[in-house]
Amino acid sequence: MNAHKEPFGQTAEGQEVTLYTLTNSKGLRARITNFGAALVSLHVPDRNGTLDDVVLGFDDLQGYLTQTAYIGATVGRYANRIGKGRFTLDGVEYKLAINNGPNHLHGGTRGFDKVLWTTQEAVAAEDEAWVKMTYLSADGEENYPGNLTCTVTYTLTNDDELRISYEGTTDKKTIINLTNHSYWNLGGHASGDVLGHELMIDADRFTVIDPGLIPTGAIASVHDMPLDFTRPRPIGSRLHQLANGYDHNYVLNGKAGTLRLCAQAREPRSGRVMTVQTTEPGIQLYTGNYLDGTLVGKGGHPYHKHAGFCLETQHYPDSPNKPEFPSVVLEPGQKYTSQTVHQFSAK
Repeated sequence: MNAHKEPFGQTAEGQEVTLYTLTNSKGLRARITNFGAALVSLHVPDRNGTLDDVVLGFDDLQGYLTQTAYIGATVGRYANRIGKGRFTLDGVEYKLAINNGPNHLHGGTRGFDKVLWTTQEAVAAEDEAWVKMTYLSADGEENYPGNLTCTVTYTLTNDDELRISYEGTTDKKTIINLTNHSYWNLGGHASGDVLGHELMIDADRFTVIDPGLIPTGAIASVHDMPLDFTRPRPIGSRLHQLANGYDHNYVLNGKAGTLRLCAQAREPRSGRVMTVQTTEPGIQLYTGNYLDGTLVGKGGHPYHKHAGFCLETQHYPDSPNKPEFPSVVLEPGQKYTSQTVHQFSAK
């Protein structure tokens, strides 16, 4: 195992940004930057042992400073949408930025994807290497309550796993919902659309949404619907039955809080397989519906519609306004924890 760091440029305020490279004994290589605590690249072998980068991203910091697609980033303080940008805690209403139609998305105008995280350590051990980063979101930042201290740790193992672990503590009652917003393309980031990927999601139900993609509160079965991935299906096989593509939250089977299988994706041409486990109650499938070729990624490659898919492990959208959903409230003295594990193979 190896952990290496190098400069990755400066923010407009002159802050030095760093790029970390974690490599395992089989050649898997993950690169992470402390700007937005983002996964920049992940090189994984295909069935012939050929490495390719399976996440969308940018060659330099400028791409991350200017993008609006959250590519690779850690998103928060609240991942996904909050209806009308409002929620109430203990009788106090908090009004958040409206940055997605009439709603609040991914933490607001300057969410966790647009801040510089402080690196605590980058370590290589015998069987794993990791980089650990923290961010203090001050009381009132983006109008959220409480000084919230968050930690995200990326760990690469010799079992070909990329683990992403989150922790959070607060000094005032608040809400929290963190996820990683990587766009995956197991054929390689520049290989075209992902509609031929075979996807399985271990979820029999989903949260029904209104036209603004806000849950109504109802939970319905996925069976006999285009949302049914209970057995492996090509992502594109029924995508045409939806208005624009997938942007839906699935209610995962199994017990939330325990690490369990939630999804598996396979790219037939390369043979690459990604298995995902999480402790979260839900997962958002998003198929890059708003990519339009204007974002130019690594190697000068433009990212067009459906160039990648996201599997955002999470609590459900708009949970602060849906008391029947699993709680996203964090109290002083409590610790928020979440873990998601991506494991790679080829066949």
